Amino acid sequence: MLKDLFSKPKKRKYAAIPSEAAKQDVPEGIMTKCVGCKKIMYTKDLQKNLKVCLQCGYHHPMTAFERVDSLFDAETFQAFDEGITSENPLGFPGYLEKLEGDRKKSKLDEAVLTGSGEIKGIQVVAAIMDSHFRMGSMGSVVGEKIARAIEKANELQVPFIIFTASGGARMQEGVLSLMQMAKTSAGLKMFSDQGGLIISVMTHPTTGGVSASFASLGDFNFAEPGALIGFAGRRVIEQTIREDLPDDFQTAEFLLNHGQLDSVIHRLEMKEKIATVLEIHQQEGEIAW
Repeated sequence: MLKDLFSKPKKRKYAAIPSEAAKQDVPEGIMTKCVGCKKIMYTKDLQKNLKVCLQCGYHHPMTAFERVDSLFDAETFQAFDEGITSENPLGFPGYLEKLEGDRKKSKLDEAVLTGSGEIKGIQVVAAIMDSHFRMGSMGSVVGEKIARAIEKANELQVPFIIFTASGGARMQEGVLSLMQMAKTSAGLKMFSDQGGLIISVMTHPTTGGVSASFASLGDFNFAEPGALIGFAGRRVIEQTIREDLPDDFQTAEFLLNHGQLDSVIHRLEMKEKIATVLEIHQQEGEIAW
């Protein structure tokens, strides 16, 4: 089981790509152009494939709700702390209006969805970040919801899983945003000290304060293929060290090769491999949380 968990993803067979003729004169939204290979495919086929490109395997961003559907057993997920919203502590012009626009667009109250559910019959608590809401940026509510989810996992004595997708700390909330790095990291440390199991899955992109705090603190640190993971931007680093960086710098594969990840897992295999980790940590029918 462990050998399978850390093995390289197998080459997968994908559905057929629609012909050029089929791509013509179709309503908006029916077709999607891949960011990776620029090929055009039916949006419905892409969604059936968990938003992984049918041609090149590029992992398109998922919403938090799509992630729940792909990971949890049907009708087991129950959300926590719904309705909590951010304020505008610095009086940043237009900030509240932008937040409201993101709520309507994403159907989320904030950039993270937290809750509990079952994966292959094993209960867990999860926090799932969504890059469709302010690019997944971490404000005070994001940090608070994650901290509360960690506390709930501790209360229920079940594993904690987090899927990260973030551009970093939210500048509109200043130091209140940066404080969430310490709060969430301290919460995970307390949870771990009491025997809690932490699984972190970094998706594209996981950057800034999120990558420098809770995203990297799992007992298992996984990532999706091609995910951008890092703290400072590539150009900033190159200008600082005055050297050119490798083309694959800050990708999931680069981090794996340099010992900073435990495995890069294809999205279509994610549920199965997370379930394997959970099963390994069971003891006499209960999680060694």
